[in-house]
Amino acid sequence: MRFTRSQIQRLKEFGDEDHDTEFGSAEEREKAFSEIFSKLTSKNDALVRRMMSYPERHSLSMLEHSIAEMLTKKGFIEVRTPSIISKAALEKMTVTKGSELYKQVFQIDDRRCLRPMLAPNLYFVMHKLRKRTDGPVRIFEIGACFRKEKGGNGHLEEFTMLNLVELGPEGDPTDRLMEHISAVMGTTGLNYGTVTEYSGVYKETLDVTVNGSEVASGAVGPHPLDAMHDIREPWCGIGFGLERLLAEMMKKSNIRKAGKSLVYLNGAKID
Repeated sequence: MRFTRSQIQRLKEFGDEDHDTEFGSAEEREKAFSEIFSKLTSKNDALVRRMMSYPERHSLSMLEHSIAEMLTKKGFIEVRTPSIISKAALEKMTVTKGSELYKQVFQIDDRRCLRPMLAPNLYFVMHKLRKRTDGPVRIFEIGACFRKEKGGNGHLEEFTMLNLVELGPEGDPTDRLMEHISAVMGTTGLNYGTVTEYSGVYKETLDVTVNGSEVASGAVGPHPLDAMHDIREPWCGIGFGLERLLAEMMKKSNIRKAGKSLVYLNGAKID
């Protein structure tokens, strides 16, 4: 006999990730649940009191800041682009009716939608800046993206992406991509691995994993998508899901504890 589904849900909400204990009777199970739940709620209340006594920025904001500071020191320009984009911009990324990603897009009207990724806007900005310099173009954006999700602990419908791209890199694009991955992951203190995967947009990507979970996906060019954006030289780029990174840093299995929420604040339950 183990904890009930509702008991497991309550324990997860307050931070307990170990639910495999076997019990000899319902009475033994209820007593164990009561004791564990009492300790978890006490610990959670202490976290909330500490936040009230020692105010600080949200954990997601602090992660964004540390990454942005690091990238600007490495010569990247931060850009801010609109969250509302044209469907024509998505079509240039081969996100068209019938594709899996298109089904997840939040539609506004016949011409516009909420961006499911940062790449279309970064392609546009990268092309414009290329006309201003002969050297490498290095840009990044940290911003909200939106996708219809079916739920689960690893997905959010509104999530924060970091995308960086270097056009005309000095050296091999794949080597530069690995350098940028190392720099970003260095700010998190997390151990990570890389694996090559298939992508519906980029066909082949270099993904970053932490404890078996994907936290980022990168690609290099030249690429078939480049011609539609008038990009004609090598590049490397990668997108990180910041809530996924933060959940790993906080050792939380539920990504909702790391994102924008009315229920959780810096991993603590306030509802």
